[in-house]
Amino acid sequence: MNGKLPAFFSTRRLAGLAFGLGLLAVSGCAPLQPIHPGAVWLDNRGEAIQAHGGGVIKLGRTYYWFGEDRSRSNAPDLRYVSCYSSRDLAHWRFRNQVLKLANPEHLQRGWVVERPKVFYNTRTKKYVMYLHLDGALPGQSGSYSYARVGVAVCDTVDGDYQYVKSFRPLDQESRDIGQFIDDDGAAYLIFESRPTGGFFIAQLSDDYLSVAKETCFIKEPLEGGALVHYQGLYYVMGSRMTGWSPNPNLYATAPALAGPWSEFKDIAPPAANTYGSQSTMLLKVTGSKTATVIYMGDLWKPRAQWDSRYLWMPLEIGEGKMWLPEPKDWTINVRTGRTGLAK
Repeated sequence: MNGKLPAFFSTRRLAGLAFGLGLLAVSGCAPLQPIHPGAVWLDNRGEAIQAHGGGVIKLGRTYYWFGEDRSRSNAPDLRYVSCYSSRDLAHWRFRNQVLKLANPEHLQRGWVVERPKVFYNTRTKKYVMYLHLDGALPGQSGSYSYARVGVAVCDTVDGDYQYVKSFRPLDQESRDIGQFIDDDGAAYLIFESRPTGGFFIAQLSDDYLSVAKETCFIKEPLEGGALVHYQGLYYVMGSRMTGWSPNPNLYATAPALAGPWSEFKDIAPPAANTYGSQSTMLLKVTGSKTATVIYMGDLWKPRAQWDSRYLWMPLEIGEGKMWLPEPKDWTINVRTGRTGLAK
């Protein structure tokens, strides 16, 4: 051979083959597929995953990843959210552009939909998407003056979500949002409120269509809020407010969601600026042998947002400490919860 792949081994065919091998890996019949922090992450079609500022939920044995779709082929007057599914957290199948939103609030040009997070309501059997909706109304200045959450709903996890409304939770400005589902099933919205100099944790209403009550206000000027409950302690983390530029993300702990919260500490060496990433979610994978908490971060490229990457790494966590190790290729067995460095 001349060292080149035959024509039928296209990128997309290779991605499809890798996806199939990933299914075998979950069943224990093949080696685990490594996760490569910072690399282009391809879906089953051989296309770069578009799930920026995203969140993951698990239904049965399947994980669903939602995020901002920044594809260059998108219509410029719409904003998109895409959904992917996986059984092993390494191979992802594209499901749908679940949100194709026209300007819902008559905002000025440059309006944004950011950080979509989906909750499943077991009582209503509805999937409820929260998103950061921002821009400026006619006559206003600044592209982030609207500062609200938007809500969209769907009957299926990967169907077409219909926009319902926007509002300011607890009558506060809301920009970056995060999601948290506690071990008892209670659902919470995390949102940064710039005028208050901190961020809120608020429990959702019974139907998840609004915020029921404030659980906690943490007076620390952080965005990109993420939260996990691990071995009896709550760990919250967030990013300093430096726009698109990475910075040292911080974390704190508390015995209860209402606090009291500890002082915030660095999650990685400060000089590393969280290895160029910004937090979006803390994903707990509970297996038969152990529970692993995965840091989900975005490596933003503001001038080429479609090419923004992802930094996922298992955290060193426990006894009130949380640390993000230097990114390396790694694997996870979602059945056991165990992780390891890729060989």
